[in-house]
Amino acid sequence: MSSVNYGSKRIVTGAGYGFRDWLAQRVTAVLMALFTVIVLAQVIFTSGPIGYEQWAGIFAAQWMKVLTFCVILAMLMHVWVGIRDIWMDYIKPVGVRLVLHIASIVWLVGCAGWSIQALWRL
Repeated sequence: MSSVNYGSKRIVTGAGYGFRDWLAQRVTAVLMALFTVIVLAQVIFTSGPIGYEQWAGIFAAQWMKVLTFCVILAMLMHVWVGIRDIWMDYIKPVGVRLVLHIASIVWLVGCAGWSIQALWRL
């Protein structure tokens, strides 16, 4: 007996990356929200007016600098997923989309470098 093959065999490429990006957006959003609560708690429990010294004091501890940098990396990933999806959904010419992707990556890497400089200069 020979087996009967009904329909065509479909190969789906890229399956699953949509869920990965969706999950990355949610996880990074939760990390940023928790970080915001931590910083707000430190600001609320700081006595007196908040000036540069108090603000810099919040970020002076090494653990806070590392936590802040991790949140910045999470934010950059969050931004990348969002902006990449915007370019892919709304920019149809491939060349223009490629230029926008490259410009976005360069900008985000520059922001990461600037955040390192800003955090460890405090």
